Amino acid sequence: MAGISTKTVHDIFQNMEYGPSSTSTATAQSWLEKHSRILGLFIDGKFSSPADRQTQDVTDSNAAVVCSTVCAKDEDVASAASSAAGGFKTWSELSCYQRAKVLLKLASVLQRHSQCVSELCELSQSSASPAGLIRLAQYYASWAQLRDTLMPEWIPQGVVAVVVSDDCSVYFLMLKVLPALAMGNAVIVVPGKTTTLPALLLAQLFMEAGLPAGVLNVVTGNEASLAAKVAQNPQVNYLTYSGRQQTGEALAKAVAGWGVPMSFSLSLSSVCPFIIFDSADLDSAVDGVIELAFKKKRDFQWVLCVQESVLDSVVARLKLRMTGMKCVALATDTDRNRIDAAVQEAQQQGATMIQSCPPVSTVALYPPTVMCGLAPSCDSVISPPPGPVLPLISFRSSAEGVTLGNHSPHGQAASIWTEDLTLALESAKSLCVGSVWVNCHSVMDPALPLCGRRESGNCTDGGREGLYQFLRPSHSQSLPRSSPSSINYADFGSATSKVMIPEGFDPSSVPRFYSQLVGGQLCKADSGCSRSVLAPGGAVLAHCPDGGRKDVRNAVEAAIKVQPGWMKKSPAARSQCLYSLADNLDKRKRDLSVSIQTQTGIPLEEAEKEVELSVSRLSDWAARCDKEQGGTPFPPQSGSALSTPEALGVLGVILPNSKPLLSLVSLLGATVAMGNAVVMVPSEKYPLPALEFIQVLQASNIPGGLVSIITGSRDQLTQALANHSVIQSIWYWGSKEGCQFLQYSCVSPLKHLWLHCDEEEEKKAGQNWTSSNPSLQEELWRKAVVWKSIWIPTA
Repeated sequence: MAGISTKTVHDIFQNMEYGPSSTSTATAQSWLEKHSRILGLFIDGKFSSPADRQTQDVTDSNAAVVCSTVCAKDEDVASAASSAAGGFKTWSELSCYQRAKVLLKLASVLQRHSQCVSELCELSQSSASPAGLIRLAQYYASWAQLRDTLMPEWIPQGVVAVVVSDDCSVYFLMLKVLPALAMGNAVIVVPGKTTTLPALLLAQLFMEAGLPAGVLNVVTGNEASLAAKVAQNPQVNYLTYSGRQQTGEALAKAVAGWGVPMSFSLSLSSVCPFIIFDSADLDSAVDGVIELAFKKKRDFQWVLCVQESVLDSVVARLKLRMTGMKCVALATDTDRNRIDAAVQEAQQQGATMIQSCPPVSTVALYPPTVMCGLAPSCDSVISPPPGPVLPLISFRSSAEGVTLGNHSPHGQAASIWTEDLTLALESAKSLCVGSVWVNCHSVMDPALPLCGRRESGNCTDGGREGLYQFLRPSHSQSLPRSSPSSINYADFGSATSKVMIPEGFDPSSVPRFYSQLVGGQLCKADSGCSRSVLAPGGAVLAHCPDGGRKDVRNAVEAAIKVQPGWMKKSPAARSQCLYSLADNLDKRKRDLSVSIQTQTGIPLEEAEKEVELSVSRLSDWAARCDKEQGGTPFPPQSGSALSTPEALGVLGVILPNSKPLLSLVSLLGATVAMGNAVVMVPSEKYPLPALEFIQVLQASNIPGGLVSIITGSRDQLTQALANHSVIQSIWYWGSKEGCQFLQYSCVSPLKHLWLHCDEEEEKKAGQNWTSSNPSLQEELWRKAVVWKSIWIPTA
């Protein structure tokens, strides 16, 4: 009979294809049919399909066209930005309760339409759990309610551009959108291909929940070029990106110089270790490997690390579990070529393959594969191939296993398997990653921060900590919005320093020649050159070294040696060292007051007040050392979770011209109190107070090499700090061109940036440094730490 399937039960079980589900498919299909399968832009609370726009097809897993979406043009971007600016005004004027009410209603709307959301995500090949999205909405509704109570000194950024790459999941998209809305911002979403349909549907559901028109806009098209156009619009105040590193780098370079702060979550490019110790439950660990490694779409790339004493047992279990597993569909045809090349190279280096079946001739399929016997330096370990291919390396001791886990340039997450709780916690603490899962994997909840390290990102998503990227202190100044300057990035900072020396200058008339502090040692510049320190009237006060790249390199080498030990010191021990520094500063306040007066020309009374406030500020940081700590959130899953702040590592700080001593100790105190090492570049205009402060440092208990102070050309030293791969963060007060250079350069290697245009802020910055506003110190310490989440299941 017509319409009757000829497939047998055996055929169905062999193919394991999805059967027809008329109810769920009709829900998603009816929504698409309602829009005639051509989805327009979502601007000002409604769909719009402007004429003369190109379209792009959205395909399902079988390469069949699901629908088409409109590609936005410049005028559409301008319309979305204008709508968002108006929406922000309306949204930010609502009370916290009113905003929370909208997000709570969104949770119920998502519950009602969960089937449609799930089906649409499946059609567009974007994994998402409606339950996870509902949890996000409920969690951030509570933070919308509490914003003014718990964060009274912070205000929303304004219009936020949220950009995701092609294969980013809907969960990561909403992990950006919902906290931005909860804090009172308006949002412009630039989705990737796989998240376009869910983003448009969710925008419509937001309107059903009562979100004011214009607060959420979705513009579709090529996300890389479109995101740059959105960020360049003067009404956009902040840009955050989630996705692959290559797209993020291109976006950062396109937006550099437009005065838009940017943050990046590069989880999709991250390589994460899956570590099995000999004390693990091997059956559970192998089950975790099978669940994690051989899916069609993975949030991260994984490398399996197994202790040698249980290597044979793990390999035997893998062979048994992988027997009969079916081939996995590849995302693109080019993935097959990359996999074949990686397997061939690994076999040439002596690796052996565990495969569920021989590779098939079909380009779009590949069997689950484990590459055993690889060296840590192998390309397949450093950058694993796509698809269901898992590199495996072995280690002898637990310490070696942690070292291998930190071998990757990324630092997104790690999964460790052991029944020894002490080993689990010690390993979790030593791994340089943002999330550690103990005897589990891929567990996420918005209550805990998700913070990438090194090349995996420079911002925090989730938890209370993730809210601050969408807020700024009420006293802070934004970067000036203007077109980028014409800069030769390759030559930035390479110009020879030009220090004017008065005609007829007699070197013997200079009262003093200062040394800089590099790696705990007083020294001249490596180049042997010096600079004249001039009084406000032009008279030469002293000479100081003209530091350069090699001085920065020497300072960082010393910092690398001392910073791990300083970070491991107890907060109480770090506190006592800072109290000692404040006490030494107090003993020399007369000399430093005279130095500030001589250098800047301000009255002596004002200089004395700056020194007194500097002593007080250092004491504040000494007191905060053991007060800033993480917590133990209560995730909905069974088990326990920890959230702890950790030091960034080595920071570079280019100091402002205003309040040369107070700004120095404020920034130094924040970095050192949290366990970091710091390389500081004093004001090029007023270096004398910083050079005098070196004597205070040397007389204190601060370890040598933890703090370096290098004088010289600001641009040259900025360039040296930006290009050093060990520097994890740069705090910059300087020119607009310097801000542009750092935004362009510090995406590879990726760094945390805190940028200020000193030329614009100079008149107001002095007031900021002397302010007793608690949000100033809170902002400083939050900029000096990264967050680590540790999941410990109990069942």
